[in-house]
Amino acid sequence: MHTLLIDDDPITTFLTERVLAREGLSDTAASFQSPTEALAFLLRQLPAGLVPQVILLDLNMPLISGWDFLDLLKPHEVQLQGQCIVYVLTSSINPADEARAAAYPLVAGVLLKPLDQHKIQQIRDHVLPAA
Repeated sequence: MHTLLIDDDPITTFLTERVLAREGLSDTAASFQSPTEALAFLLRQLPAGLVPQVILLDLNMPLISGWDFLDLLKPHEVQLQGQCIVYVLTSSINPADEARAAAYPLVAGVLLKPLDQHKIQQIRDHVLPAA
């Protein structure tokens, strides 16, 4: 499962990378603390169809929030649809976040931080259904 992690918090990034490693997914994961760099990376991969299957996207980041990032992806939704899904990561329990996330076709769900082995397994099961 090719994964792109976008989170400005180095501790959260470290912990998420550790969980991905325990699940055997670290070789197929890329992490960015800058949403701008992550977006540039993603857009470079898009023409070749080398997009991640999953984007784990923090909501609260400086300069470009997770919502801003999703808005910047809107022009590319058609190309990404069916290839890439987004899970919004947040420490907020605000129900409005889930409602807002539902308005984005690429968003598969909102997950509370920190991610754990169980949540990663749920994502894996969603992305790679059993044959």
